[in-house]
Parts: sequence; structure tokens; C-alpha cells
Amino acid sequence: MSLFHDGILEHVYPAFFKAMSHPDHVGVALSISMAGYVLGGSSYFQALLFGSAWAGLIYYCCHEIYEGYMASRLSSDMADIQANYLENPDNGFWVAEADVKGQSKVVGMVAVMGKRGEEEEGERFDDCNGGAGQEIPRDAGDGSDAVMTHVVVGFPWRRRDVGSQLTRRAVDFCKERGFSRLVLDVSSPQTAGASLCQKFGFVKTASHSNTHANRWFSKLARINVTRMEKLI
Repeated sequence: MSLFHDGILEHVYPAFFKAMSHPDHVGVALSISMAGYVLGGSSYFQALLFGSAWAGLIYYCCHEIYEGYMASRLSSDMADIQANYLENPDNGFWVAEADVKGQSKVVGMVAVMGKRGEEEEGERFDDCNGGAGQEIPRDAGDGSDAVMTHVVVGFPWRRRDVGSQLTRRAVDFCKERGFSRLVLDVSSPQTAGASLCQKFGFVKTASHSNTHANRWFSKLARINVTRMEKLI
């Protein structure tokens, strides 16, 4: 739970800095700072205060998006891993362990949740809301799909092949269970995760800006979600 918590919230700062560097947000920050300078009677402090308020709003939006996603997962599928994953033959949950000072510690995780039979696109995965992009043919395979989530690796153990081993295990599981397609959603700050999946043959098929948070939060944070898919 601690690894999942830290792995999700670590994307807040990259999302914030990426949003604040967008030309539109830079323009708004300068305009608001100038307004503060004028309204404050040529006060640099007032200009800084107004600009900081805008930056604080953007940070709050980024934090709420990832905090909301984390909270929703911890209260749903992550609340009972045994029942939701381990006792369902079409679902899987794996962790990577390392020896830290003589004790075993969880340093990585990945989960897979399968869906059998024909379902409407909107019902298949509640995190994948569709978008524009190059689509993989929907008639591929038997209509049995799986979604890969909770791909988290602790910071000190990155670039040590942990993420690759977890992803490979998830793909192998889908092959063993006979799924025809594996789907993954990646938010825009998760560039390393997207690159790793591309090495395993995942392709980008859609993009959208819908998140678990209020849509205005998503617009201000400028976070995009890319759907990546791999035919098994």
C-alpha cells in the first residue's frame, strides 16, 4: 500500500511543472502577476502573491487528480487484493521483492484484470474513456481483453530490469489465460512507463483528458491519458 501510494503521488510534481511550462499557463501567470503589480500600487510583493496563487491552483488540480485516483483504487480493488485478484483465475497481482538489510521488501508491483466475452467499449474498462488515435481492430481474437494497472517500481530499484520483469510476467499471464489483447492507460507525466511498454510491443491507440477528478481540474492540469494496447 505504501509503495502504491508513493508511486502514484510522485507524478504530481512532474505534472505540475509540465502544466506550468505550457505557453498558455505562462501567459496567464504573467498577466495575473502584472494585475497584482498594478492593483498593489506597483507592489512587487503583490505581483508575486498573485502569481503564486495561480501556481498554487495548478498544483492543487494536479494533486487532486492523482490523489483521487489513488483513493478510488485503495477503496475498491486494492481494498481486498486476495478476493479481487488472487481468487479470480482471470486476474493477477504480482510483486517484486528485494533483500533490504536482511529483510524482504516489496519494491515493485503490477496487476492484471481480465474481461471475457463481448462488452461495450465504455463498459470494458472504467479508466479507458476513449479518444482519437490509431485503433487496433476490435475483431482481433475472441473479444477477451485484459487491463494492466498498478505498474509501480520503487525509485531506488529503477533501471534494474524490475519494471521489465513485471511487465513480462503480466504479458505471459495474458498468453496463458488466452486473452487476445492487453490494455494500459498512461498519463502524460509517465514517460518512462510509456517507453517501457513500447519496448514490449504496446502501441498508442487513443488519447483523452478524462480523469477521476473534476473535468476543470483536468483542463487546468493539462494531463492527457494515453491508451496503449498490445495484441497477444
